[in-house]
This record gives sequence, structure tokens and C-alpha cells, in this order.
Amino acid sequence: MSDWIIDVIQRSGYLGIALLMLLENVFPPIPSELVLPFAGYVAATGQLHPLGVLLSAAAGSLLGALPWYFAGRKLGHGGLQRFARRHGRLLTLSPRSIDGAQHWFKRHGPSSVAFGRLVPAVRSVISMPAGVGQMPLPRFLLWSAVGTLAWSALLLSIGFVLESRYGQAKETIEWITRGVVGFLVAGYLWRVWRFDGGEAAADEPSSAQKNTS
Repeated sequence: MSDWIIDVIQRSGYLGIALLMLLENVFPPIPSELVLPFAGYVAATGQLHPLGVLLSAAAGSLLGALPWYFAGRKLGHGGLQRFARRHGRLLTLSPRSIDGAQHWFKRHGPSSVAFGRLVPAVRSVISMPAGVGQMPLPRFLLWSAVGTLAWSALLLSIGFVLESRYGQAKETIEWITRGVVGFLVAGYLWRVWRFDGGEAAADEPSSAQKNTS
């Protein structure tokens, strides 16, 4: 798995890193916790410039945050709840997760967008309440960039340490990578299986209420 990620980054360069980070924000096939350390490793070998890797990772992450931001602006909180109930299973996006992100945003304000980018469980969904709250797009991008650059720089720096030890610890790193991927896939399948699209159903009137109206 680690060799495959490194090969993709080596073949596709900055564009590949940006694309992987974009997909990670929209629908996380491979989390940034795996992509960025290996991108840092490739940069440490001299094949890519570290600044270019950081900027491409941040650009991809910001582009991936925009669909959820605009969804929040267009649909509003109630519309997002309905979307989650009807179509959220494969995305493991439940009404409860939307409520949690909305609470986080109300509690911490615009800075929650930056802090949310540092939390794996919040990273994607924090864009939605920012859109629901009609947060100006330039401010959203600014706060998102702050959190994204900090998170990306941290993970990329791990790759520089990895570069000097990858040869000696290759087999161990490979098993750790497989374990992480297996854990994440198992967690995703569990959330899909346990998904409850009926959460927060109180937001919509019941059929009895509709009939009496």
C-alpha cells in the first residue's frame, strides 16, 4: 500500500497530490493521514519541492471543501438534514453529524473552520455550517487555508523523518499502513451498515401532521 501511494505521487506529482486531497475532503477514499506523510517522503528525496507539495496539498483540500460549503449555502440546515437522510449512507453523512458540525460552528465562530480542519471527524463537515451561516467565501477560504496549511505541514514533516528511515523500516511501515487502511475501511463499512437516515426526523412534519394541515 505504501509503495502504491508513493508511486501515484511520483507519477502524478503535484497534480496527483492535489487530486487525492480533493477526493479526501469530498469522499475520503484514502485519508490525508496516509497521503501527506508519503508526499513528504517523496519531497525529501528531492523529486518534488517541499513548498510545491504543501501548496498543492492545501489547494486540493480547499477545492474539496467548496462543494460542502456551497451545499450549505444553497440547502440550509434543514435541506442538509433531508439530504443526509436520503443520500447520506455511502458518505456516512448523518443528520447527527450535521447537527454536531453546526453546534461546533456556533460555539467557536469563524475560527472553528480552521480548528475543524485539524480534526479528522470534522474536517469535511465543518464546511457545511459555514455555508449555512452565509460566511463570506473569502473569509471561509482564509480560515480554511490556515487550518489546512497547519495540518498539511505537520503531516508532511513526518515524511521528512520517514525518508531517512524508510529503507530500514520498509516492512514495518508497510504493515502499519495496511493496518491503518484496514481499520479505516472497516470503520467506514461499519458506519454504512449502522447508518440511520431517520435521525433528527423531527425536522420534517409527520404524515399525520400533513394530513391534518
